[in-house]
Amino acid sequence: MAAQCCCRKAPGPEAAPARPPPEPPPALDVASASSAQLFRLRHLQLGLELRPDARELAGCLVLELCALRPAPRALVLDAHPALRLHSAAFRRAPADEAPCAFAFPTCGPRPQPPPLPAFPETPGAEPACCPLSFRLDPFTDYGSSLTVTLPPELQAHQPFQVILRYTSTDAPAIWWLEPELTYGNAKPFVFTQGHSVCNRSFFPCFDTPAVKCTYSAVVKAPLGVQVLMSATQSTYVEEEGVYHFHMEHPVPAYLVALVAGDLKPADIGPRSRVWAEPCLLPTATNKLSGAVEQWLSAAERLYGPYMWGRYDIVFLPPSFPIVAMENPCLTFIISSILESDEFLVIDVIHEVAHSWFGNAVTNATWEEMWLSEGLATYAQRRITTETYGAAFTCLETAFRLDALHRQMRLLGEDSPVSKLQVKLEPGVNPSHLMNLFTYEKGYCFVYYLSQLCGDPQRFDEFLRAYVERFKFTSVVAQDLLDSFLSFFPELKEQSVDCRAGPPLAEPDLSQGSSLTRPVEALFQLWTAEPLDQAAASASAIDISKWRTFQTALFLDRLLDGSPLPQEVVMSLSKCYSSLLDSMNAEIRIRWLQIVVRNYYYPDLHRVRRFLESQMSRMYTIPLYEDLCTGALKSFALEVFCQTQGRLHPNLRRTIQQILSQGLGPSTEPGSEPGSAGTARDSDSPALLLGDEAPGSTISLRDVNVSA
Repeated sequence: MAAQCCCRKAPGPEAAPARPPPEPPPALDVASASSAQLFRLRHLQLGLELRPDARELAGCLVLELCALRPAPRALVLDAHPALRLHSAAFRRAPADEAPCAFAFPTCGPRPQPPPLPAFPETPGAEPACCPLSFRLDPFTDYGSSLTVTLPPELQAHQPFQVILRYTSTDAPAIWWLEPELTYGNAKPFVFTQGHSVCNRSFFPCFDTPAVKCTYSAVVKAPLGVQVLMSATQSTYVEEEGVYHFHMEHPVPAYLVALVAGDLKPADIGPRSRVWAEPCLLPTATNKLSGAVEQWLSAAERLYGPYMWGRYDIVFLPPSFPIVAMENPCLTFIISSILESDEFLVIDVIHEVAHSWFGNAVTNATWEEMWLSEGLATYAQRRITTETYGAAFTCLETAFRLDALHRQMRLLGEDSPVSKLQVKLEPGVNPSHLMNLFTYEKGYCFVYYLSQLCGDPQRFDEFLRAYVERFKFTSVVAQDLLDSFLSFFPELKEQSVDCRAGPPLAEPDLSQGSSLTRPVEALFQLWTAEPLDQAAASASAIDISKWRTFQTALFLDRLLDGSPLPQEVVMSLSKCYSSLLDSMNAEIRIRWLQIVVRNYYYPDLHRVRRFLESQMSRMYTIPLYEDLCTGALKSFALEVFCQTQGRLHPNLRRTIQQILSQGLGPSTEPGSEPGSAGTARDSDSPALLLGDEAPGSTISLRDVNVSA
């Protein structure tokens, strides 16, 4: 029988530890500064109870550690004010002990306590737990530090456990949805989003990509709610009513992910399935059946065996704050992307590429996020070239680089957020770096390396060797560059490491000219004189046969030129409005932004209808941003008042901030050309995952917010 942990309630956060903890040196995060390098984190275990009625998660965290030097005075973890710590305890444990079980509280009056750990009886183990004092201290706007005092006799390399019991409510990492915010309107829904530094509100942790460990979890949820986690193994024990998960490979804290709701599975390949709400499952299955295995096989030919076992995909309600997230074994993706076939293909392939670049080999610091995103974007385009041909890849690349240049024009080369490798000051949220530059400038640099060696296939071989050498570890940019020069010694002899590379090494996209040339030709027609002849010529081009990326690129060019002459907008509407209205959301939002930025009132009813049906921040926020820059703010307020009940509370707060603050000087008809949508506070941080920067210079539409 398992021995129950005899934890007594430790002193609360207001109690002082027995000895003052060491002062951490300045760094991005308290834990990574003062503690992560003093301990080896071997494994973490989670016992979790989901309580949707109270929008509460009750947890017990068991950290398995060993100190790297004798008698460390304290363990410092990243935490968050949303976490309420109930107790902390210490336990010695043998190195090979099996994971503990968890005892969940029986039904009774609330508030109920968090789960209790139940450790196996192991000969030689010390089953008793002793309480530890702890304190929570403010650190930054996105987290706090948890300091746990350790026993003074702790020896180096001696395995031990720290047991933390807590509850978390309204946390940045944990999104609770009422049934009416799901597609089925039947059951509550919850999901976590850890990237970049949100999971410290899910469980106390070393919330840095430099620290990796394996993990296991036991999760209790209401009857009929399906629970999934980013794990290589999962089982459901019906008699206990709990789910068991285990991740056998070391991962950083941000890749521990959970989702629970009315989810049903369907196999789409030999090692892949989709999970979705029942009403979405047929569409998701039809669009992805057979395709994921094709993409995985192409990636394996390029970069080596897929090492995570299964590759499943879960489609989340439109409140999911980003497009997609590469959680190992279980990609999270927003359901609204199902409307846009080509965007769905690109976003899933990008997450597939993260299985090698980002999940297996991870950037050790958030300042070098481009190591994961740039390499994943390069690998994504190699995979699409293998499966769909070079022309399609060049079209998608041209579309993204067009957006990159747009943002470079707005921000300038010297903007801190536009740097390939940035310097974060202490306390600055790394999520602000999650922007187009991380992806596309990172891609351009990786492409530059591939051009130096002169052979894409040889560069693929290098990346395969790079993954094999560093898999399941975290690296810095110098590791990549040293490996590159070691793999290509002839380049080292040529001193290419001393050569100044071009500021933006853009690829040759000529193989996509058959797809991009018609876009450029049509745009030139609409900006030519006289308008009646140009419109007549343009109307003869059937864009309904175009690829989605072609149409999106054309509309982006028109957006860049807005405000346009009113007669041009009238002709554009007459020619395209009804057609575009029947296309996917990625197309419709671009046309509607043209409508808004040019004050084309006859088509405002389409803007209203779009906002009444869309609940995703990636579609709603750009429109509200544009509406609030000028005379349409009252229209935006009216639509918001009618729709706010169907929006996630976080999104609702963001739009309220946009409505209350506006986004800069009013842009009325007749303003200076090119001013629409660009007269914004250039000091504002990029609007990315959070709600803290509604006045962002970078429109959310222009940011590839796949993680």
